[in-house]
Amino acid sequence: MSNLNTRMPPGNDVTQRIDSQPAFSNDLFEQVLKPANLQRAWKQVRANKGAAGVDGMTIDDFPAWAKAGEWEKVKDQLQAGQYHPQPVRRVEIEKPDGGKRMLGIPTIVDRVIQQAVAQVLTPIFDPNFSQHSYGFRPGRNGQQAVKQVQQIIKQKRRIAVDVDLSKFFDRVNHDLLMSLVGRRVHDKRLNQLIARYLRAGVIDNQLFQETREGVPQGGPLSPLLANITLDPLDKELEKRGHTFARYADDFIILVKSQRAGERVLHNVTKYLSNRLKLVVNTEKSQVVKTSDSKFLGFTFKSGLIKWHPKTLHKFKQCIRELTNRNWGVSMHYQLFKTSQFIRGWINYFGIANCYQLCCDLDHWIRRRVRMAYWRQWRKPRTKVRNLMKLGVHVQAAVACGITSKGPWRSAKTPGINQALSNERLKKAGLASLRDGWIKLHYAE
Repeated sequence: MSNLNTRMPPGNDVTQRIDSQPAFSNDLFEQVLKPANLQRAWKQVRANKGAAGVDGMTIDDFPAWAKAGEWEKVKDQLQAGQYHPQPVRRVEIEKPDGGKRMLGIPTIVDRVIQQAVAQVLTPIFDPNFSQHSYGFRPGRNGQQAVKQVQQIIKQKRRIAVDVDLSKFFDRVNHDLLMSLVGRRVHDKRLNQLIARYLRAGVIDNQLFQETREGVPQGGPLSPLLANITLDPLDKELEKRGHTFARYADDFIILVKSQRAGERVLHNVTKYLSNRLKLVVNTEKSQVVKTSDSKFLGFTFKSGLIKWHPKTLHKFKQCIRELTNRNWGVSMHYQLFKTSQFIRGWINYFGIANCYQLCCDLDHWIRRRVRMAYWRQWRKPRTKVRNLMKLGVHVQAAVACGITSKGPWRSAKTPGINQALSNERLKKAGLASLRDGWIKLHYAE
């Protein structure tokens, strides 16, 4: 399959156009199918990993399937305008606030095609997006959006307009979205393919459902289409002189007074409903002090970035699950998964001013890990033997081993703290929030 084995050209920035054709060119479809573009798309899909779609094909299965000539058949169908995407597989994942988010998982083949389309369209649309938009864009991220809000607050805009879009990805109007795409993309074949992806449908509990609206989360093309949909909102807010930050469908507007905030919320709600056919969740949308606001898991107090209480609650819930004394896996694996989560979490949330809280949480996490060890050792004889192996004096080891205290209380006793010291847990692989925070703030 030559199309997916072509050597990549130097540079991999999706903001760079593949050739010098103008943005309004009507041969964009041919650019999508160029070997270099398809090869780059496959590499990105493979790097992202992910589950199989409705056809059951995995990432590992795809190369053999493609080499068997099946990809050439797909390419022929695409060029003839006869290719029809398969429905996405619907799954549920937990949201940070405890709710459920619906994801649509396309097949590997459709992920490669969508990625190839996104790589061609991103350089056309992204340069014209608002500077206040940070979600799913090259060189931009959520941390930058949070820091932007912090800077706006310093301009004495301490009232936040939190606007919550109700099921945004499920309610995107297809006609409106395609009209926005069509303003810059004049290739009818490419527009037709995008429209087919929007209408591909979903398989939910083995039942097919039509998709007459919405952009299913989970596909490589969905983030770009979401930004295209909400770009008119960004432009309208800029036109009205508002200061704001947006990450996908999560956005916050900063104003100077409660009265101004109420007015902005009313006008934005009206605009979203009338112009973009989107619904604002009136129960969750609010006008509050920035210290009571929530944006991408953060809040803002005294000019500092802080973790929102819900973020901290969710973090502790995850740690409790990962250090569950009844998990039934080895402590080596338990430490690996716990540390993996800690590193990923602090790499994002470490931008907050939270050094002391990191120290306090580290202490709590280590106690939970000691409790998990204690629970796994189970029998008093095993506990005494392991404590002695780890350097605890025989009398202290016996006293700990025969105690009637539960695992949580035992995890605080001197003997266990000596055996499973902070340094020993670190050598065993347990990550530290404090170390991650220091590395993030003081790395050269």
